[in-house]
Amino acid sequence: MLYCFKSKAGADVVMLAESGDALLRLMGRQPAPQGIFESAALPALIQSLEAGVAADEAAFQQAVDAAKAAGEPEPRRQGVSLRQRAWPLRDLMARAQRDGVDVLWGV
Repeated sequence: MLYCFKSKAGADVVMLAESGDALLRLMGRQPAPQGIFESAALPALIQSLEAGVAADEAAFQQAVDAAKAAGEPEPRRQGVSLRQRAWPLRDLMARAQRDGVDVLWGV
């Protein structure tokens, strides 16, 4: 399954189900084939998304620090980071917030 997030504020953001599900959960939403982020809710949703990304980066930094302290090689991120996956959607949401429009998916 693919998610296609749409808004009048910018270009569509397409992502695979695994990434889309993870980002929806970070924002307190259950993954669903269709949905809407209403413009009034966007500030809180963006804040939740940014907090989830910050928590992910902090956890990875803890792993790096622990490896350094133990004299082990630093771990490397496997694949694309959560920040990289979240940024296009976060940008679309910020544009939609600025323009006062909703973000939809699956319609």
